[in-house]
Amino acid sequence: MVVELNHTVVAARDKQAASRWLAGVLGLDPPTPYGPFMTVPLSNGVTLDFIDSAEEVQAKHYAFLVGDDDFDAIFDRLQALNVTYYADPGHQQPGVVNTRDAGRGLYFADADGHNLEILTRPYGSGPAD
Repeated sequence: MVVELNHTVVAARDKQAASRWLAGVLGLDPPTPYGPFMTVPLSNGVTLDFIDSAEEVQAKHYAFLVGDDDFDAIFDRLQALNVTYYADPGHQQPGVVNTRDAGRGLYFADADGHNLEILTRPYGSGPAD
């Protein structure tokens, strides 16, 4: 059996702005419209489908596995935008990059409050302590 995530819907107050911002931060191609969505394709075939929400946006967590060079480029863009980043998902350690699993990771929020994460190693993939 093969099961793959194809897409997920991301609620936003402004789908145009939110999708452009994330694509820009991650260094991806600009979003494209599809029906009521603005889609941001990821390199593994999954799309983030941004949609305008008439209700208050409920913050979700989205984690992006990236290579070391891409991490550096994303980190540089976040710093250029003065985006506060954290070592932890609860945003208790500002200005710190974590080194879990012998990689690097950090968390940051978008304008809608979604808790975004970039990491260079999947959880549990590092050397045993």
